[in-house]
Amino acid sequence: MRLVIADTGPINYLILIGHIGLLPRLFERVALPVAVHAEPADSLAPVEVRRWMAAPPAWLEIHGTANLSLVAGLDDGEAAAIALAESLGAEMLLIDERDGYRIARQKGLRVTGTLGLLDLAADRGLIDFAHAIHALERTTFRRPHALLNELLRKHQMNH
Repeated sequence: MRLVIADTGPINYLILIGHIGLLPRLFERVALPVAVHAEPADSLAPVEVRRWMAAPPAWLEIHGTANLSLVAGLDDGEAAAIALAESLGAEMLLIDERDGYRIARQKGLRVTGTLGLLDLAADRGLIDFAHAIHALERTTFRRPHALLNELLRKHQMNH
């Protein structure tokens, strides 16, 4: 896929589980809005996330959203990620938050979250899904159990 826009959640969890490097392997371009890039510095984000965001890799694009119409009712990062995905014609938006996910889908965007991205990476043989989930369970990630169980079954059958 060509271009993906990411919200804070998926970026944070991919950093925490050591799989942030999947993004440039799965997508030609990876972009964040300025609001998402700035969130870890302004929050209680884990040290490794703040460190990564302070010195992002060359493959990560950071875009302003000053002239874009943001989505009301969402936090700044989610609203900016949706607006940026729309304005750049992104192939996919990475977002975990339910309201943001729902609104992005209503706008016609192709959306997935952290689990969906890990599923895609496992389908392409880039990771062991069960190991990635085990690492994710050691974070604050709140997972929909039905979806997680379905994906774990899928990847157990693929082994």
